[in-house]
Amino acid sequence: MQSDRFQSRSPRKGPLAGLKVVDLTHVMAGPTCTLMLADMGADVIKIEKSPNGDDTRHSVPPKIGEEAASFLMMNRNKRGIVLDLKTDGGKQVLRRLIANADVLVENFAPGAMERLGFGYEELHKQHPTLIYCSLSGFGRTGPYKHRRGFDLVAQAMSGIMSFTGERPDGPPVKCGPPLSDITAGLLASMGILAAYTHRLKTGEGQWVETSLYEAALVQTYWQSTIALAAGTAPRAMGSAHPLNAPYQAFEASDGWLVVGGANKKHWLLMLEALGASELAADPRFVTGADRMAHLKELEAVLSERFRTRSRAHWLAALDEKGVPCGPVHDMLEALSDPQTLAREMVVEVEHSTLGAVKTIGLPVKFSETPGKVLSGAPVYGEHTSEVLAEHGFDQKQIEALEKEGAIVLASGRREERVA
Repeated sequence: MQSDRFQSRSPRKGPLAGLKVVDLTHVMAGPTCTLMLADMGADVIKIEKSPNGDDTRHSVPPKIGEEAASFLMMNRNKRGIVLDLKTDGGKQVLRRLIANADVLVENFAPGAMERLGFGYEELHKQHPTLIYCSLSGFGRTGPYKHRRGFDLVAQAMSGIMSFTGERPDGPPVKCGPPLSDITAGLLASMGILAAYTHRLKTGEGQWVETSLYEAALVQTYWQSTIALAAGTAPRAMGSAHPLNAPYQAFEASDGWLVVGGANKKHWLLMLEALGASELAADPRFVTGADRMAHLKELEAVLSERFRTRSRAHWLAALDEKGVPCGPVHDMLEALSDPQTLAREMVVEVEHSTLGAVKTIGLPVKFSETPGKVLSGAPVYGEHTSEVLAEHGFDQKQIEALEKEGAIVLASGRREERVA
C-alpha cells in the first residue's frame, strides 16, 4: 500500500480497503472494473475530462434531478475530480496521484496515454510497483490494435449476434445488456487482483490489459466448442441451449417460464411434474442426444402441455420436484423480487445533492470483510479540491490550477450554472 495521504475521508470497507486506484476510464467497460474495486473497498479516484466530463453524464434520460441515471449507476462509491490533461497543471496533478497509487486503470483510444506522457513503459520506469490496466476495443497487439471498438462491434465480430435470435435464418440480434463492456470490466478487475497478488509476493508491478473483443469471445464457450469440434457454425435457437434439451422458455396459459430439464434426472422429474411420464419411453426423447436431434418435436409436445395450466401452477409443480425453473421477469419484477432484496442487490445510497438514490448492490459477499455501497456518484468536480489537498496542493496552488484551466472545482461549476 502507498501513502496514507490518498485515504478517503470516509473509511472504506471491504477486502480491498487501503488499495488506491487512479481511474481514467469513462462510459462502461472501464467504469465497471473500477466499480467492482470500489465496492470491495478500494479508494477509487475517478478523473474526468474538462470540459463536460464522462460521456455518460450526457446520456439520454432518465435523469435523477440534474444527473444522468446511467452515470449514477456506474460511478457510486468513487470520488471524482476534473483535470485537463492537455495542460501542464493537469499533468502535474495526475503525476502526483499516480505516485501515491497502487493501480491505474484507463480505457483511452489507442496511443492516447502515450501522447499525454502517461504510457505504460514510461510510468513503469518511474513506478515499478504500479499495476497499470488498459481496456480497449481489440487489445494492444494484433492487426486491429489501432481500431476503436464498441460493445455492438464486439458482439458482431465475436459471433454472438449470429447465434442470438429466434430462428436460424433470422437477422442478427444483439444481446440486450452490453455483454462485452461488462465482461471486459469484470475481467480487468480480476486481472488487477491477480497482478496485485503477484506484487504482494514479488514487489513487481505489471501491465494488465483486456478488450471488448476478448470479453465477447469468452462468452461463446459453448458455441466455440461446437465450432471447433464439429467445424459448423451454430445458429440462433431462440432461448434453447445448443447442447442440452429441454433447457429453454415455455409459455404457460398466463405467462412465460423457463425450465432446465437438461440432464436425465431433471428430465424425468420434469415429466413427472408435467404429468407426462409416457414421454420418457418415447424413442425420440430417451437420451439427451435424442432430444437434441428432435428438438422441434420436443418443443411442440412440451409447449402444448405447458399452455394447459398457469405459470404459477407449473412453477410450483416443478419446484416441488426439484427441477430448476423460474418465471421470465421484466426488469421491474426482477428488481422487486424477494430474493433480489434479501441479497441486497438493490440498495439505497446517499448522493451529495440528490439524497437517497437506488442502485444495484455488490454481487460478491464476504464473510469477514463485507464490501458496501457507501457513497453516491460524485457530481462534476466534487472532490477535486479535497483530493488535491490530500496530495499536498495548498489553497493558492489549487486556485492557480483552476485559473490555468487545469482543474474544475464543483463550486465553480455551480457558479457557471447560475451565471
